[in-house]
Amino acid sequence: MRKYFLLVTLVILGISLSAQTYDELKITTGVPFLTITPDARGGGMGDIGAATTADISSIFYNAAKYSFAEKKSGLQLSYSPWLHKIASDMSINYLSGYFKIDENQAFAASLKYFAIGEIQFTNELGENITAFKPNEFALTTAYSMKLTETFSGAVALKFIYSNLTGGISTGGTTHPGIAVAGDLSFYLNQPMTIKNNDAEFRWGINLSNLGTKISYGTYIRPFIPANFRTGVGLRYFIDEYNTLEFGVEISKLMVPTPPTYNDAGDSILNGSDPDINTTEGIIRSFYDGQNFEEELHEIMFGFGAEYTYNNTVFIRTGLFYESPYKGGRRYVTTGVGFEFNVFNIDFSYLIPIYSHSPLEATLRFTLAFYFDRNLN
Repeated sequence: MRKYFLLVTLVILGISLSAQTYDELKITTGVPFLTITPDARGGGMGDIGAATTADISSIFYNAAKYSFAEKKSGLQLSYSPWLHKIASDMSINYLSGYFKIDENQAFAASLKYFAIGEIQFTNELGENITAFKPNEFALTTAYSMKLTETFSGAVALKFIYSNLTGGISTGGTTHPGIAVAGDLSFYLNQPMTIKNNDAEFRWGINLSNLGTKISYGTYIRPFIPANFRTGVGLRYFIDEYNTLEFGVEISKLMVPTPPTYNDAGDSILNGSDPDINTTEGIIRSFYDGQNFEEELHEIMFGFGAEYTYNNTVFIRTGLFYESPYKGGRRYVTTGVGFEFNVFNIDFSYLIPIYSHSPLEATLRFTLAFYFDRNLN
């Protein structure tokens, strides 16, 4: 039974065996599904979204974008089989929507559900006890408001639930984990002209998952993945029918860097004690690496581009890079989208830069409906 509990814990905490240098360790958290890109548009553009055009999924990347949404309201459903090379029954399911109160204000909400698949629990003798399907979800609501004609801000509140064992005893008392968190985001949308053509420069920042630790039992109380995301973007209107959009983004987990311990595990050799509160952990995450080089390794990079024809056909590509010393996720993304009279449909595909990645061939599907499509 313990080995199955360990398996679940490893999956949830996102622990991976990766190359290390001078004892660098990958940062791990509870409920890492909170950071997984849920939709096909962002998934096709290198997982970026802090400074791209507002869409229905903006609550995940930067809720402040909703104030600049070009359409009154929308509802969207996304689905992605997750790590299907490892397990056939894991998936990310995402429902989001927004409504603009007026030209300056908007409300949004989302539900993100992570189905982890079936786990068979056994006793010490290897005999089956019961099967259980671990699951997690996050319910988020957000409010966005324009602070000036070109600048907006947003706040979001989040309820997080994680049920990994179904209350099954695993050598100690366990229970579903619960946490609450908030997001704070800002967005700049500055119109400009480039060679007599209209364009828009954008900047965005999102501090997400700022909240409590999540507790599964007496000894299991990890940080949730507080995340810093910021980026810039440019939307260029080539002519009446053709538009190009580019974005560059960096992100970083605002979670303490794990220390290295002696062989007995009772003394820290390098780094700082991780047993601190969340506020101190967020602050310390920017300087607690063993050296400056390790701090740089904790920064992730994303680049994305989108070509639009007549606001009906969308072609996307992107690149995501994470240091091989901090997890090593490196992949190219591509995607397409189509807008019809009453709905949009989008697809994205992930291509790892290195072989045998568990993320290989990740697909995302999104179906979106817009209501009262034009505000004017």
